[in-house]
Amino acid sequence: MTEIKTNRMEWLDAMRGFTMILVVAYHVAQMSFGESEKTSASLPFLVLFRMPLFFFVSGFLAYRVKFLWTASSFGSLCLKKLKVQVIPALVFLCVYIVLRTQTPFWDGFVAAMKSPTKDGYWFTWVLLQMFIIYYVFAAMSQRWMRNSHIPIVLLWAAAVFGYLSLYMPNTFGKWYKTDFMMQSSFYETLKFFHFFLIGNIAHRYWHQSQKLFDTKWFFPVVVLLAFLSCADIFQWHYLKFQWTNLPKTMAMYLLMITALMFFRHYQQAFTQDRPFGKALQFIGTRTLDVYLLHFILLPKLPQVGEWLNANRPNFVVDIVLASSVALVVIAFCLLISSILRMSPLLKEYLFGRK
Repeated sequence: MTEIKTNRMEWLDAMRGFTMILVVAYHVAQMSFGESEKTSASLPFLVLFRMPLFFFVSGFLAYRVKFLWTASSFGSLCLKKLKVQVIPALVFLCVYIVLRTQTPFWDGFVAAMKSPTKDGYWFTWVLLQMFIIYYVFAAMSQRWMRNSHIPIVLLWAAAVFGYLSLYMPNTFGKWYKTDFMMQSSFYETLKFFHFFLIGNIAHRYWHQSQKLFDTKWFFPVVVLLAFLSCADIFQWHYLKFQWTNLPKTMAMYLLMITALMFFRHYQQAFTQDRPFGKALQFIGTRTLDVYLLHFILLPKLPQVGEWLNANRPNFVVDIVLASSVALVVIAFCLLISSILRMSPLLKEYLFGRK
């Protein structure tokens, strides 16, 4: 059994590195190959769990077993996250607009800031919002409901409700289509915050979670339900209209749990002693660097996308090609990041590390 320790869990860093590869592979298929989720054999599958897994890990690591929430510690954490999440994203967004777009800089910057996806740089904004919401919650629950599981479960339930309201316009209306929701990227926060919280809950109750993972029936049930959910998404289409999001949400959770159980079960293969594990961990500890840089380095390869679309469905080839290009892009991201990190000033303000 793996116990929660004060040092980093190596397999968790490796899993985060694996997730970063999926993120870049998705963008390679979408932006380099010019594929869409309607034509690609891999994109619809990758989108189901790459970001949920990323936010799960962020929420998992956000939980602090012994931490005294005071006005000083709260303010210090918020300022630290603001510095790490906003300044680097703004800098690299500006670089991206200058190097990769054809629009005048100011027009491109304003358009990006008004967009919920921020030209791809939405992740840091959304993660900042999640951290601040969670820090407020953690400080309040420590003061009034210490050692109770009820507050975090209620917060997760509220996050799930907010997420579902985005996909049930017949019931809740299109309340989210406001300038604030879109321009602040809070729309994206609502889509993924419940994954952040379930990761936090898993860390809080890691001993119980592992007991559940180790039961004989749990993994087979997860795999079966994941298969049925994916079958409905890609083939059966039994659920119609706004209910189509139900199997999609189930697939997100189930595939995320499958990946988590895989890396935990084979954790000895992802240690620093193993070259593969060491490489994944290195990517996992520099996910911010890769995320910020990879948009600038993505190549234009529309011919690959045209060939894949003409010969679809071809899931294995699609994944292999997208992942191969992604690994090359990540290698260059890590090289550039290592060069920039030679300067303590750039290391601190571009990547949030002292």
